[in-house]
Amino acid sequence: MTGPARGGADAVVVGLGPVDPALVRPFLPEGALFVADPSAGDLAVAEGAIVRAAFDVDRPLLDRMPRLRVVARTGVGVERVDVAAAAERGIAVAVTPGSNSRAVAEGAFAMVCSLVKRLGESNAFVASGNWGSGSAPVPGDLFGKTLAVLGFGRIGRIIAGFGAAFGMRVIVHDPFVRSEEYENASLEEAVRLADAITLHLPGGGGELLPIELLRTARPGLVLVNCARADLVSAATLLAGLDEGLLAGVGLDVFEVEPARDRPLAGDQRVLLSPHTTGLSEGAMAATFRMAAEAVTATLAGGSPAHVAAV
Repeated sequence: MTGPARGGADAVVVGLGPVDPALVRPFLPEGALFVADPSAGDLAVAEGAIVRAAFDVDRPLLDRMPRLRVVARTGVGVERVDVAAAAERGIAVAVTPGSNSRAVAEGAFAMVCSLVKRLGESNAFVASGNWGSGSAPVPGDLFGKTLAVLGFGRIGRIIAGFGAAFGMRVIVHDPFVRSEEYENASLEEAVRLADAITLHLPGGGGELLPIELLRTARPGLVLVNCARADLVSAATLLAGLDEGLLAGVGLDVFEVEPARDRPLAGDQRVLLSPHTTGLSEGAMAATFRMAAEAVTATLAGGSPAHVAAV
């Protein structure tokens, strides 16, 4: 096999992690070869890579890909990509912001609704045969209740709109962004006033919601985290449930993934999903398209629309 030609024709593009060829090939340069399960030889000649979130792109891997010109990451997090090493070699690291924002917001708000309405508990009550012999779970209300949206980026803005559409009072906390539509609050105020909290902030700054802060909340708080696991620890959530501070917990992110240790599993007040709220059919198609377009732009001599900062 001869080396791939510059400009896209006969260029090799590899998938790192599970990438559906049908979703990327229509948006790659004409004549480009997409390899979903690359061999060492494929890596050696690859000019572009479409990379899933759980795949590590470190310096040793980059060393095995001497022709690489662009890493297109599906999503916005680049904590598993050695961006500095890529920059040293002039490799663009592209991201796909906004491709799954609505899907994440829908998933997070669905958890809020389910927990407030106690759907899991009601399902278990009927399934166990207790209907008629015990007290049924009493659903809560969304209308008139307060939703605290912590993080007012793309996802936070969408979920705030969902809350408002359901007649909820929406308050917003974001260290860097102020809302012009909704009430702005400090973190402490947001926790104290909220009936439901949904998290949409980046992690890495320590626990955002320690148990001491949750003890200032109204009893029966519903808490949903579809952002980063380190924003609130499993130990804090367990303590919150045990102390009656939390009436429901929804999690789509975990300290270790796939999650093997699941201390919250089996509790009817808890909803767990395998980090899939952002992986709806539409979101997957959009993120793969954006990643492929980033590769195409780079191979054509341009720059991706969205590049991660070094």
